[in-house]
Amino acid sequence: MDLKPLQHFLSLAETLHFGRASAACHISPSTLSRSIQQLEDKLGVSLFKRDNRSVNLTSEGIKFEKYAREALVQWSAIRNELMAESKELKGEISVYCSVTASYSFLYDILRRFRHRYPSIEIKLHTGDPDSAIDLVTSGKEDIAISARPDQLPTEIRFHSIGLSPLVFIGPASGEIETPQSLNDWSRTPMILSEKGIGRKRVDRWFTAKSVKPRIYAQVAGNEAIVSMVSLGLGIGVVPQIVLDNSPLSDKVQILDIKPWLAAYDVGLCVLEKKLKSPLIQAFWELL
Repeated sequence: MDLKPLQHFLSLAETLHFGRASAACHISPSTLSRSIQQLEDKLGVSLFKRDNRSVNLTSEGIKFEKYAREALVQWSAIRNELMAESKELKGEISVYCSVTASYSFLYDILRRFRHRYPSIEIKLHTGDPDSAIDLVTSGKEDIAISARPDQLPTEIRFHSIGLSPLVFIGPASGEIETPQSLNDWSRTPMILSEKGIGRKRVDRWFTAKSVKPRIYAQVAGNEAIVSMVSLGLGIGVVPQIVLDNSPLSDKVQILDIKPWLAAYDVGLCVLEKKLKSPLIQAFWELL
Protein backbone atom coordinates (compact mmCIF):
# COMPACT_ATOMS: atom_id res chain seq x y z
CA MET A 1 0.00 0.00 0.00
CA ASP A 2 1.21 3.47 -0.88
CA LEU A 3 0.81 5.56 2.24
CA LYS A 4 3.16 8.31 1.10
CA PRO A 5 0.35 10.69 0.02
CA LEU A 6 -1.08 10.59 3.56
CA GLN A 7 2.39 11.15 5.05
CA HIS A 8 2.99 14.05 2.65
CA PHE A 9 -0.38 15.56 3.57
CA LEU A 10 0.28 15.28 7.32
CA SER A 11 3.73 16.80 7.01
CA LEU A 12 2.30 19.84 5.20
CA ALA A 13 -0.62 20.01 7.65
CA GLU A 14 1.85 20.18 10.55
CA THR A 15 4.32 22.68 9.07
CA LEU A 16 2.02 24.68 6.75
CA HIS A 17 5.16 25.30 4.72
CA PHE A 18 6.03 23.52 1.46
CA GLY A 19 9.78 23.94 1.93
CA ARG A 20 9.89 22.49 5.46
CA ALA A 21 7.38 19.75 4.67
CA SER A 22 9.22 18.62 1.54
CA ALA A 23 12.52 18.57 3.46
CA ALA A 24 10.94 16.43 6.19
CA CYS A 25 9.63 14.02 3.53
CA HIS A 26 12.96 14.03 1.62
CA ILE A 27 11.32 15.13 -1.62
CA SER A 28 11.32 18.34 -3.66
CA PRO A 29 8.65 21.03 -3.11
CA SER A 30 7.33 20.39 -6.64
CA THR A 31 6.97 16.65 -5.93
CA LEU A 32 5.13 17.45 -2.69
CA SER A 33 2.84 19.87 -4.53
CA ARG A 34 1.98 17.22 -7.12
CA SER A 35 1.31 14.65 -4.40
CA ILE A 36 -1.08 17.00 -2.60
CA GLN A 37 -2.79 17.94 -5.88
CA GLN A 38 -3.32 14.27 -6.80
CA LEU A 39 -4.78 13.61 -3.36
CA GLU A 40 -7.15 16.56 -3.71
CA ASP A 41 -8.18 15.36 -7.18
CA LYS A 42 -9.05 11.91 -5.80
CA LEU A 43 -11.05 13.40 -2.93
CA GLY A 44 -12.70 16.06 -5.07
CA VAL A 45 -12.04 18.82 -2.52
CA SER A 46 -9.32 21.31 -1.66
CA LEU A 47 -7.41 20.37 1.47
CA PHE A 48 -5.34 23.55 1.67
CA LYS A 49 -5.82 27.23 1.00
CA ARG A 50 -2.54 28.44 -0.46
CA ASP A 51 -1.20 31.64 -1.95
CA ASN A 52 2.23 33.20 -2.32
CA ARG A 53 2.41 34.02 1.40
CA SER A 54 0.70 31.28 3.37
CA VAL A 55 -0.65 27.74 3.48
CA ASN A 56 -3.65 26.83 5.66
CA LEU A 57 -5.96 23.85 6.04
CA THR A 58 -9.48 24.15 4.69
CA SER A 59 -12.40 22.84 6.75
CA GLU A 60 -12.25 19.68 4.61
CA GLY A 61 -8.51 19.48 5.28
CA ILE A 62 -9.08 19.62 9.02
CA LYS A 63 -11.50 16.67 8.79
CA PHE A 64 -9.14 14.74 6.53
CA GLU A 65 -6.21 15.28 8.91
CA LYS A 66 -8.02 13.28 11.60
CA TYR A 67 -8.73 10.50 9.12
CA ALA A 68 -5.14 10.42 7.86
CA ARG A 69 -3.70 10.09 11.35
CA GLU A 70 -6.15 7.32 12.26
CA ALA A 71 -5.47 5.50 8.99
CA LEU A 72 -1.71 5.48 9.58
CA VAL A 73 -2.16 4.33 13.18
CA GLN A 74 -4.47 1.49 12.08
CA TRP A 75 -2.13 0.50 9.26
CA SER A 76 0.82 0.39 11.63
CA ALA A 77 -1.16 -1.68 14.13
CA ILE A 78 -2.30 -4.34 11.63
CA ARG A 79 1.10 -4.46 9.96
CA ASN A 80 2.82 -5.09 13.27
CA GLU A 81 0.18 -7.60 14.36
CA LEU A 82 0.73 -9.61 11.19
CA MET A 83 4.47 -9.26 11.54
CA ALA A 84 4.45 -10.38 15.17
CA GLU A 85 4.41 -14.02 14.08
CA SER A 86 7.96 -13.57 12.80
CA LYS A 87 8.88 -12.56 16.38
CA GLU A 88 10.72 -9.49 15.10
CA LEU A 89 9.07 -6.10 15.40
CA LYS A 90 9.84 -3.60 12.67
CA GLY A 91 8.73 -0.04 12.01
CA GLU A 92 9.17 3.36 13.64
CA ILE A 93 8.09 5.26 16.74
CA SER A 94 8.19 9.03 17.18
CA VAL A 95 9.34 10.34 20.57
CA TYR A 96 9.18 13.99 21.69
CA CYS A 97 10.95 15.66 24.61
CA SER A 98 13.01 18.66 25.62
CA VAL A 99 16.75 18.74 24.90
CA THR A 100 17.45 18.30 28.63
CA ALA A 101 15.16 15.26 28.88
CA SER A 102 16.78 13.66 25.84
CA TYR A 103 20.04 13.06 27.69
CA SER A 104 18.92 13.11 31.33
CA PHE A 105 15.96 10.71 31.13
CA LEU A 106 15.73 9.24 27.66
CA TYR A 107 19.26 8.05 26.97
CA ASP A 108 19.15 4.88 29.06
CA ILE A 109 15.61 3.99 27.92
CA LEU A 110 16.55 4.29 24.24
CA ARG A 111 19.77 2.35 24.73
CA ARG A 112 17.91 -0.61 26.26
CA PHE A 113 15.10 -0.42 23.69
CA ARG A 114 17.54 -0.32 20.79
CA HIS A 115 19.37 -3.35 22.15
CA ARG A 116 16.16 -5.39 22.46
CA TYR A 117 14.40 -4.20 19.29
CA PRO A 118 17.10 -3.25 16.75
CA SER A 119 14.65 -3.20 13.81
CA ILE A 120 12.45 -0.48 15.31
CA GLU A 121 13.49 3.01 14.26
CA ILE A 122 13.15 5.84 16.78
CA LYS A 123 12.40 9.31 15.44
CA LEU A 124 13.39 11.74 18.19
CA HIS A 125 12.06 15.29 18.10
CA THR A 126 13.00 17.95 20.65
CA GLY A 127 11.30 21.18 21.62
CA ASP A 128 9.30 23.01 24.28
CA PRO A 129 8.25 20.45 26.95
CA ASP A 130 5.01 22.34 27.55
CA SER A 131 3.85 21.18 24.10
CA ALA A 132 4.49 17.48 24.81
CA ILE A 133 1.05 16.32 25.95
CA ASP A 134 -0.76 18.30 23.24
CA LEU A 135 1.43 16.67 20.58
CA VAL A 136 0.61 13.21 21.93
CA THR A 137 -3.11 13.96 22.27
CA SER A 138 -3.28 15.24 18.67
CA GLY A 139 -1.46 12.15 17.41
CA LYS A 140 1.48 14.11 16.03
CA GLU A 141 3.86 12.21 18.35
CA ASP A 142 3.59 8.62 19.60
CA ILE A 143 5.33 9.08 22.97
CA ALA A 144 6.57 12.14 24.85
CA ILE A 145 8.36 13.04 28.05
CA SER A 146 6.42 15.58 30.09
CA ALA A 147 5.75 16.79 33.59
CA ARG A 148 2.45 15.36 34.81
CA PRO A 149 -0.20 18.11 34.76
CA ASP A 150 -2.57 18.65 37.66
CA GLN A 151 -5.35 17.26 35.45
CA LEU A 152 -4.19 14.49 33.14
CA PRO A 153 -6.38 14.00 30.01
CA THR A 154 -8.43 10.81 30.38
CA GLU A 155 -7.16 9.41 27.07
CA ILE A 156 -3.50 9.68 28.17
CA ARG A 157 -1.49 6.99 29.97
CA PHE A 158 1.37 8.34 32.11
CA HIS A 159 4.39 6.46 33.49
CA SER A 160 6.49 8.34 36.05
CA ILE A 161 10.26 8.10 35.65
CA GLY A 162 11.49 10.71 38.15
CA LEU A 163 10.87 13.80 40.25
CA SER A 164 12.47 17.21 39.82
CA PRO A 165 11.98 20.12 42.25
CA LEU A 166 10.73 23.38 40.75
CA VAL A 167 13.13 26.08 42.01
CA PHE A 168 13.57 29.84 42.01
CA ILE A 169 16.93 30.90 40.57
CA GLY A 170 18.83 34.18 40.52
CA PRO A 171 22.15 35.32 39.03
CA ALA A 172 25.18 33.94 40.88
CA SER A 173 26.67 37.44 40.94
CA GLY A 174 24.06 38.47 43.49
CA GLU A 175 23.22 41.63 41.56
CA ILE A 176 19.53 40.89 42.13
CA GLU A 177 18.74 40.46 45.82
CA THR A 178 16.41 37.73 46.99
CA PRO A 179 13.00 39.36 47.64
CA GLN A 180 11.96 39.40 51.29
CA SER A 181 8.76 41.45 51.47
CA LEU A 182 5.69 41.56 49.28
CA ASN A 183 6.83 44.96 48.00
CA ASP A 184 10.18 43.40 47.04
CA TRP A 185 8.37 40.73 45.04
CA SER A 186 6.23 43.27 43.18
CA ARG A 187 9.40 45.15 42.12
CA THR A 188 11.62 42.18 41.24
CA PRO A 189 11.85 41.39 37.49
CA MET A 190 10.66 37.85 36.76
CA ILE A 191 11.54 35.65 33.79
CA LEU A 192 8.83 33.03 33.36
CA SER A 193 7.60 30.42 30.93
CA GLU A 194 4.94 31.62 28.51
CA LYS A 195 2.65 28.74 29.46
CA GLY A 196 2.62 25.25 30.86
CA ILE A 197 2.65 23.50 34.21
CA GLY A 198 5.46 25.55 35.75
CA ARG A 199 3.81 28.84 34.79
CA LYS A 200 0.50 27.77 36.32
CA ARG A 201 2.20 26.88 39.59
CA VAL A 202 4.10 30.16 39.71
CA ASP A 203 0.92 32.12 38.97
CA ARG A 204 -0.85 30.33 41.85
CA TRP A 205 2.14 31.03 44.12
CA PHE A 206 1.93 34.78 43.44
CA THR A 207 -1.87 34.77 43.73
CA ALA A 208 -1.60 33.17 47.18
CA LYS A 209 0.67 36.05 48.19
CA SER A 210 -1.69 38.62 46.61
CA VAL A 211 1.23 39.92 44.56
CA LYS A 212 1.17 40.99 40.93
CA PRO A 213 4.63 40.04 39.64
CA ARG A 214 6.71 42.34 37.50
CA ILE A 215 7.25 40.13 34.45
CA TYR A 216 10.39 41.12 32.59
CA ALA A 217 10.16 38.36 29.97
CA GLN A 218 8.03 35.36 29.02
CA VAL A 219 9.93 32.69 27.12
CA ALA A 220 9.46 29.23 25.61
CA GLY A 221 11.79 26.63 27.09
CA ASN A 222 13.41 26.42 30.50
CA GLU A 223 16.94 26.60 29.06
CA ALA A 224 16.17 30.15 27.90
CA ILE A 225 15.13 31.11 31.44
CA VAL A 226 18.48 29.92 32.83
CA SER A 227 20.29 31.90 30.14
CA MET A 228 18.46 35.15 30.87
CA VAL A 229 18.84 34.78 34.64
CA SER A 230 22.59 34.18 34.23
CA LEU A 231 22.79 37.57 32.49
CA GLY A 232 21.32 39.25 35.56
CA LEU A 233 18.01 40.14 33.91
CA GLY A 234 15.78 38.80 36.65
CA ILE A 235 14.69 35.85 38.78
CA GLY A 236 13.33 32.73 37.11
CA VAL A 237 11.65 29.43 37.96
CA VAL A 238 12.84 26.16 36.39
CA PRO A 239 12.89 22.42 37.13
CA GLN A 240 16.14 21.65 38.97
CA ILE A 241 17.06 18.97 36.44
CA VAL A 242 17.31 21.70 33.78
CA LEU A 243 19.67 23.65 36.00
CA ASP A 244 21.75 20.57 36.84
CA ASN A 245 22.34 19.89 33.15
CA SER A 246 22.82 23.48 32.03
CA PRO A 247 26.27 24.74 30.90
CA LEU A 248 25.35 27.98 32.73
CA SER A 249 24.67 26.31 36.09
CA ASP A 250 27.69 28.02 37.67
CA LYS A 251 26.33 31.44 36.69
CA VAL A 252 23.05 31.10 38.60
CA GLN A 253 22.08 30.12 42.12
CA ILE A 254 19.07 28.43 43.68
CA LEU A 255 17.25 30.84 45.98
CA ASP A 256 15.94 29.72 49.36
CA ILE A 257 12.35 30.82 48.88
CA LYS A 258 9.36 29.39 50.71
CA PRO A 259 6.77 28.07 50.38
CA TRP A 260 8.31 25.65 47.92
CA LEU A 261 6.64 24.97 44.62
CA ALA A 262 5.38 21.43 43.94
CA ALA A 263 8.00 19.28 42.24
CA TYR A 264 7.68 18.08 38.65
CA ASP A 265 6.58 14.46 38.30
CA VAL A 266 8.40 13.68 35.04
CA GLY A 267 7.27 10.75 32.95
CA LEU A 268 6.38 9.33 29.57
CA CYS A 269 2.91 9.75 28.13
CA VAL A 270 1.08 7.99 25.33
CA LEU A 271 -2.45 7.81 23.99
CA GLU A 272 -4.25 4.83 25.52
CA LYS A 273 -5.45 3.64 22.12
CA LYS A 274 -1.92 3.67 20.70
CA LEU A 275 -0.88 0.99 23.18
CA LYS A 276 -2.66 -1.43 20.84
CA SER A 277 0.34 -1.04 18.54
CA PRO A 278 2.88 -3.83 19.26
CA LEU A 279 5.73 -1.36 18.73
CA ILE A 280 4.47 1.16 21.26
CA GLN A 281 3.42 -1.61 23.64
CA ALA A 282 6.97 -3.01 23.46
CA PHE A 283 8.39 0.42 24.34
CA TRP A 284 5.90 0.87 27.19
CA GLU A 285 6.60 -2.55 28.68
CA LEU A 286 10.33 -1.77 28.73
CA LEU A 287 9.64 0.99 31.27
